[in-house]
Amino acid sequence: MKAAVWYEKGDIRIEDKPVPEPGPGEVRLKVKACGICGTDLHEYRDGPFLIPRKPHPLTGRAGGPIILGHEYSAVVDALGPEVSGVNPGDRVTVNPLIYCGKCPYCLKGQLNMCLKLGTGGLASDGAFAEYTVVPGYGLYPLPEKVSDDAGAFVEPVAVATHAVKRARLELGQSVAVIGAGPIGLLVAQVCRAAGASQVFVVEPMEARRNLAARLGATAVIDPTEADPGKAIAGLTDNLRADVAIDCVGNQASFDTAVKATGRRAVICIAGMALKPVEVSFMRLWGHEKELTFTSGYENEFPAAIALLNNNQINTADMITGNIGLDDLVSKGLEALSSQAGNHIKILVHP
Repeated sequence: MKAAVWYEKGDIRIEDKPVPEPGPGEVRLKVKACGICGTDLHEYRDGPFLIPRKPHPLTGRAGGPIILGHEYSAVVDALGPEVSGVNPGDRVTVNPLIYCGKCPYCLKGQLNMCLKLGTGGLASDGAFAEYTVVPGYGLYPLPEKVSDDAGAFVEPVAVATHAVKRARLELGQSVAVIGAGPIGLLVAQVCRAAGASQVFVVEPMEARRNLAARLGATAVIDPTEADPGKAIAGLTDNLRADVAIDCVGNQASFDTAVKATGRRAVICIAGMALKPVEVSFMRLWGHEKELTFTSGYENEFPAAIALLNNNQINTADMITGNIGLDDLVSKGLEALSSQAGNHIKILVHP
């Protein structure tokens, strides 16, 4: 089979690999569509980032070679021993979390906090390949109304859903979403589906602002042209937003989240800050704001599938490229690096 194999930073090769065989409790999948995630981009440009540097305790994998890709739809191709509840030909998506199931966090259902946590496509081979093998416990059936392309969005929609839950958004509250990349645009739509009264999106790139407006944002704000805090104050009787979700993760986006929110607001950080961020404690303290974080998902896949099945999330307008596996680097990773303003989500069809 053909696969895109990561060896080290800047080195991904398209190679022929043996079709993998499923072991006990495993399922082989034929990949239909796989989205390029920001994590894949980090691994290509700066990795190993989340790829383990030493053998992972559950998979034994460390560094390259490894096949990336963890946002995907697929068809069940073959079953290993001890697998039930699924049949060849079933359309599925996959929760790629690899967890022990035994630690205190797993026993509480907090799978993303597992003491041995890993992710398929990082700690084991992923879906930038014609076939992949996964644990059977990670499979979720796709309804007929959810296309293969939309099915590749279930994982990032689960990320967005978990972020909104972590932000404790309540019905009728206003929310500021900082950043209109793939996760920010999905977060904004999940907020609307969750009953937010107003959804403000702050984004410097014009194309992304325009898309945020098409996807239902109440107002979109260019932080290079206007102070987001003052702009949102003008739209909320000077109260500002009840909740902010920072989908960027840097100093400027954090400062914007603080400015955009009012008293006793919740600020949830979804973006991965690669550099230290200074926290303006006096501004948080004086207004009794809360600061929390979100990482991945626990058990949000059923909710994500329901949102897609009920047409509450528009993914079609977010797809800015459909490519084959041979073009993963040139028309996928490199395009996302050099033409960020022109792309949201590029899907790979092995």
